[in-house]
Amino acid sequence: MRVLVTGGAGFIGSALVRHLVLERGFDVLTVDKLTYAGCLASLADLDGRPNHNFLQADICDEQRMRNAFAEFRPDWVMHLAAESHVDRSIVSAGQFIQTNVVGTYSLLSAARGYWERLKGRDRERFRFLHVSTDEVFGSLGRDGYFTEETPYDPSSPYSASKAASDHLIKAWHRTYGLPTILTNCSNNYGPRQFPEKLIPLTIINALEQSPIRIYGQGLNIRDWLHVDDHVRALVLVASSGRIGETYTIGSSSERTNLRVVETICQLMDSRFPDRAPHIRLAEYVEDRPGHDFRYAIDASRVKQELMWAPRVHFEEGLAATVDWYLQRGDWWKPLRSAYDGKRLGLPRKAI
Repeated sequence: MRVLVTGGAGFIGSALVRHLVLERGFDVLTVDKLTYAGCLASLADLDGRPNHNFLQADICDEQRMRNAFAEFRPDWVMHLAAESHVDRSIVSAGQFIQTNVVGTYSLLSAARGYWERLKGRDRERFRFLHVSTDEVFGSLGRDGYFTEETPYDPSSPYSASKAASDHLIKAWHRTYGLPTILTNCSNNYGPRQFPEKLIPLTIINALEQSPIRIYGQGLNIRDWLHVDDHVRALVLVASSGRIGETYTIGSSSERTNLRVVETICQLMDSRFPDRAPHIRLAEYVEDRPGHDFRYAIDASRVKQELMWAPRVHFEEGLAATVDWYLQRGDWWKPLRSAYDGKRLGLPRKAI
């Protein structure tokens, strides 16, 4: 199998690429623009592997994407390239529209041109998997779950741009017959996540004895999915999912942001008892504009159709993630030059 992965130097993308190359033995072309969140160190385990190649390119460059398809000749496209941090989208929405909407259009155009020239078995097995987020569905109250039929109701420029890209994926299947599949996942966590997101930022700030900022009262709820469980689901969807369908992927591990922070602080207390209690570093700050209250996913379809189930319990996965960041300062410390840990997401006044 030959797989073209966009965004493959990012958090989820690099976990997927490592899985495809090291565990599946697939030939992989990783395409990544290497913005601030793209990290070649996340692919260091693949150095020298003959079944992995890297292309630094912008998915908005349609001609380069066409060339990549023609030269690599993929069986699957797994599209993960995206701007993904809500706080950054609040202050810089334009880049999210460009990458997530225009970039997805460019990639779809290149994929369609390539697919229409395929014949026989090559044409039959081609798949375009688009990886999206549960944030496109908006906010849940105390009850209920997102499903594949939940109406879209995005709250932020990020989720709106991902919703737009999802609609493009569906339209290219319905209009042109392109064999697309769509996934919407819950919040991912695990090693190699850029340290602007809640879990790695909390770990690093606790380690450095810096303020741990909690938005509002910290009562917003997320369903946490370990990145390795997500990657396994993506491969199953690409290989056995129904063309034209959507699969929601979550782990039924709902926690408030405050509880996540408290758990990390307890883990840090056990590792650095002389600095305990780490929760004293918590600082409540102005809430994020348009902050969705709760996300939770019903993953029944992917479980029943594809026999997938999460393997990593949240508390175990979080402890392992804490230990990874404590041991791998060589990975995250260079990234501090791109992000110093300061608060993002307070909108500037429009001009």
